[in-house]
Amino acid sequence: MSLDFKEKAFEGITAEKPPSTRRLSTRLSHNVKAATGPTIEPALEPKLPTPPDGGLHAWLKVVGGFLIYINIWGFTLTFGAFQTYYKHDFLSDSNASAISWIGTVQAWLLISVGVLTGPLFDLGYFRSMLYLGNFLVVFGIMMLSLCKEYWQVFLAQGVCMGLGAGLLYIPSLALVGIWFQRKRALAMGFVMSGIAVGGIIYILMFDRLTKSTGFPWAIRAMGFIALFAALLSFPALLSGSSILARPRKARRLFDKTALKDKLFIIFTFSTFFTFLGYIVPYFYIPSYAQDKLGTSGSTALYSLVVSVAGSFFGRLGSGVLAHYLGSTVTWILCSLARFFSAGLVTLPSAAFANICPDLSLLGTRLGMSWGVSSIASLIGAPIAGALIKTKNGHTDFIGVQVWSGTCLLLGTCWLFVLWVSTVRVQKSGWWI
Repeated sequence: MSLDFKEKAFEGITAEKPPSTRRLSTRLSHNVKAATGPTIEPALEPKLPTPPDGGLHAWLKVVGGFLIYINIWGFTLTFGAFQTYYKHDFLSDSNASAISWIGTVQAWLLISVGVLTGPLFDLGYFRSMLYLGNFLVVFGIMMLSLCKEYWQVFLAQGVCMGLGAGLLYIPSLALVGIWFQRKRALAMGFVMSGIAVGGIIYILMFDRLTKSTGFPWAIRAMGFIALFAALLSFPALLSGSSILARPRKARRLFDKTALKDKLFIIFTFSTFFTFLGYIVPYFYIPSYAQDKLGTSGSTALYSLVVSVAGSFFGRLGSGVLAHYLGSTVTWILCSLARFFSAGLVTLPSAAFANICPDLSLLGTRLGMSWGVSSIASLIGAPIAGALIKTKNGHTDFIGVQVWSGTCLLLGTCWLFVLWVSTVRVQKSGWWI
């Protein structure tokens, strides 16, 4: 991948870097040139054309990415609806912790497989990943409608859909990054909005259709929507992208020098602890509303809808704050405020660009850190589920609340250490 893609492909909707960060990036670029000589640039040949920042083909990539994110992240955020339904009806013999493994494996595969798709994208396999990823997502949904046992649900929803989502996660975002430069934050923002749109659509469908048609046909209907979105994404993402069929030099997956970088290690601890607590509320909000507060099943699911919808506006708000305060400072604030929790996914990659000493290794190092942090996404919700206690017909969620809150507070503490350490090392000002 080109340096331009490595710097920006993961940034989500974060706005343009503040002046201090731009100065730092310029200084790092000069340092790389000085160390390697004028003939070796921190970019990989052959270079892609200058992003057009507009036009039909460019904005079709945004539409295609939006449709992809409706499916891959929309289903991930709706797992709270599945968690409650499985616990009370479909998989009532399984405990909350066992059920949550289905959703966390799906989320873990989405992130961990996504890290591995970067080199495949570089080698020109975007079309193959697009077709296979969408097939696995839709196939997993359709197979879920036929499931009767826990292990079947685990394979269909956790493994099959997770693998498919992982093949689509980074490449679809990377393609948008190649077509936009100056307007990249705006384009990424539209793509990321598919997360909330997909979550709301699938939660409402699940609530209405499981009552009127039953679980199998509710899932099939959701599968047909996913298939329709996938088919629409093909022409949008593939139009005018013949250049992607030409292989480029793939980036490395591992950089051993990162293990001696203090800022890299602190950053990884920060993302690990925030990921431990971040996704837990999305899994257990409906269960808490129904079992603890005594609401109806529909009201419980609507509380999840409100949470997902709120994350959409929180994501936009975090992008605006990052423009003025810097990515790291905004990241700290987001870890303290639930409304801005969506920024915990989009801000880390933007903040990482500020601490990477060699921008030609940004993609490699970010992939390494993300791979470790994905483990937190895997184990966070199951640990929380094991802390749920039921006594005399009453369910106690205090363990879940303490676990999630403690993890986020620990993540905030590590973020504060990262902020102070970065300021001391780089001497570039407090707004980073």
